[in-house]
This record gives sequence, C-alpha cells and structure tokens, in this order.
Amino acid sequence: MSSEQSFVEFVADQMRDAGHITYRKMFGEYAIYCDGKVVALVCDNQLFVKPTENGKSYIGVVCEAPPYPGAKMYFLIEDAFEDREWISDLIKITAKQLPLPKPKRKRPG
Repeated sequence: MSSEQSFVEFVADQMRDAGHITYRKMFGEYAIYCDGKVVALVCDNQLFVKPTENGKSYIGVVCEAPPYPGAKMYFLIEDAFEDREWISDLIKITAKQLPLPKPKRKRPG
C-alpha cells in the first residue's frame, strides 16, 4: 500500500518549524528532508524517523520498526507527529546529528 500525498503534506507541515522541509516521492512512498538531509520516511501512511542517539534521548521510550521489508530499523512515530512543537524539535535534533549527503558524481559522457 502506498502513502497518500495528503498525509505526507500534513506531516511535512507539522515539521515546518524544524527547518526547510521538503519531500520526494520514491517507489510509491516518500522521503522527508530537513535542510537537504533525509530525516524520515513515510511508508503506508506511517512516519519513520531516522534513528540517532540524540533523537532516542528526546523520545525516551522508542518504538522501532523497519519502514519496509529488509530495511534498517527506524523510530516509528505513531501519533506524536500531531504535536507540531514536539515533532519539529525531534526533526531538528535528528537533522543536526546526521551528516550532509555526499555530492553526486557526474557521469562521464
């Protein structure tokens, strides 16, 4: 089952205080970016935040689950994303701890 764009738009709007939030459709699901870094995935209308030590400390008791079969474990955020301040803080904390993406190499030719 793929995610609904309206759900992704809602979640992205809830995170807007964390920084520059964008999203991109990938294989029927979505990656959410904060200031150019992938911080979360939306799969089957569920929010999965990339795991970081500081994010784990902020959440407290975390629920971990893979966003899709064979994926690494992420933090599954069930209803807390409805609290704009809380989810924005989590995304800000997560983005701060993640490295910048590596620049893409140009293909010759």
